[in-house]
Amino acid sequence: MGSPRVADRWKEYMGARDWEGLLDPLDENLRDEILRYGSFIEATYRGFNFDPESPSFGSSKYKKKSFFQDCGLPTPGFRLTRHLRVTSGIQVPEWAQSSWSPVKTNWIGYVAVCNDKAMIDHLGRREVVIALRGTATCLEWLENVRATLAPVPVPRSTSLNNDNVDPQDLDGPPMVESGFLSLYTTGTDMWPSLQDSIRMEVSRILELYQDKQPLSITITGHSLGAALATLAAYDIKTTFERAPLVTVISFGGPRVGNQSFRSLVDKQGTKILRVVNPSDLITKVPGFGHSTLFDSKLNSAS
Repeated sequence: MGSPRVADRWKEYMGARDWEGLLDPLDENLRDEILRYGSFIEATYRGFNFDPESPSFGSSKYKKKSFFQDCGLPTPGFRLTRHLRVTSGIQVPEWAQSSWSPVKTNWIGYVAVCNDKAMIDHLGRREVVIALRGTATCLEWLENVRATLAPVPVPRSTSLNNDNVDPQDLDGPPMVESGFLSLYTTGTDMWPSLQDSIRMEVSRILELYQDKQPLSITITGHSLGAALATLAAYDIKTTFERAPLVTVISFGGPRVGNQSFRSLVDKQGTKILRVVNPSDLITKVPGFGHSTLFDSKLNSAS
């Protein structure tokens, strides 16, 4: 579980100082924290039903109450509070639906809240973790290759310029990859969008815990989940005026948006640590011309 110093320096480990002095060489406590978030992501894969012949294909194999134990990845002090689903907005012809898209809405992860006093003391705050898996269905793959850009909502009070970005470097209005945005915002009559599910759960959690002790939200994801984690972080900071520190710890994530979008994320104070393998092409797409979106990057050979 790492050193007791985690509680004393938790804001630094969550990027409050942009991980200054912690990445090279990699701080031992930060390494332990990164591995901890990797376990949350591993649970999203172990919990997903990959069997296309199963009537419950695309859903979570486990219920909330015993999710971590059933995954074989006990996560000390955390309780799963909400399952999350993602819906593709791609319209598939009827003749192809049986083979390409048996279901359009699939389980993609969960929200978990630390509710154990010993763990809260160790972490220095009550932590909310949102964990999102990578691509697992044909429709999700199709959304991944939709590399055109789509605009994202901008709060009226927000200026695109900030201290970190030269106004001449901004490449038009803030935009993100359209397939990622579609997966984040599309819902059905039966299932709310990933965006709405996260908003509802964050609203509930903030109402319960915000005034009781320090609170943080960590969004962790792999590949597609890393891209959606960035969108979720931006959305949380845009939606909730009293949002706590929001940090993205992503693994093998693609590029998400243009320089103007990065400017907005920087202005919000959202912190993003991308763990990438330098030889992984996924981390360089979509579009080599689009600006990378991160506050700090940790190269990994693993």
